Amino acid sequence: MLEIITYPNPILTKPCQPIANPTDLEIKQLITDMTKAMRAHDGLGLAAPQIGKNIRLFLTEIDHELMVFINPEIQKLSGKDTRAEEGCLSFPGQYLPVVRPDKVKIKFTDTSGQKQIIKANGLLARAIQHEFDHLEGILFIERTDS
Repeated sequence: MLEIITYPNPILTKPCQPIANPTDLEIKQLITDMTKAMRAHDGLGLAAPQIGKNIRLFLTEIDHELMVFINPEIQKLSGKDTRAEEGCLSFPGQYLPVVRPDKVKIKFTDTSGQKQIIKANGLLARAIQHEFDHLEGILFIERTDS
């Protein structure tokens, strides 16, 4: 089982590097291992830096739908800003109010190496923004206004 890196480990605040070959077997195995770790810790998402990897990869699982985002780029944030409590596997037991736009458009590579663009709203949009922040070295404690 992968270990979840907790704050204040400095890898959590470093921007991540692109993945050169998204279909590499090592990446596929990492996705499998990350999925197991995320589920074991009851997470809605997990980003590569949270398991010590400085690469642009994160996953989300909401309503039993697993999504894998490789080399993601946020194209647009829109909708109204909403405040909701967020937690983070790298901050066990800590929940803080965070304001985020309720819609996101994101471009990414999927596990078969294909480019995808999706629009998300609600909880999925929030999870995408939270995990994307990890790839930029931004932590949710920096987004709270409390």
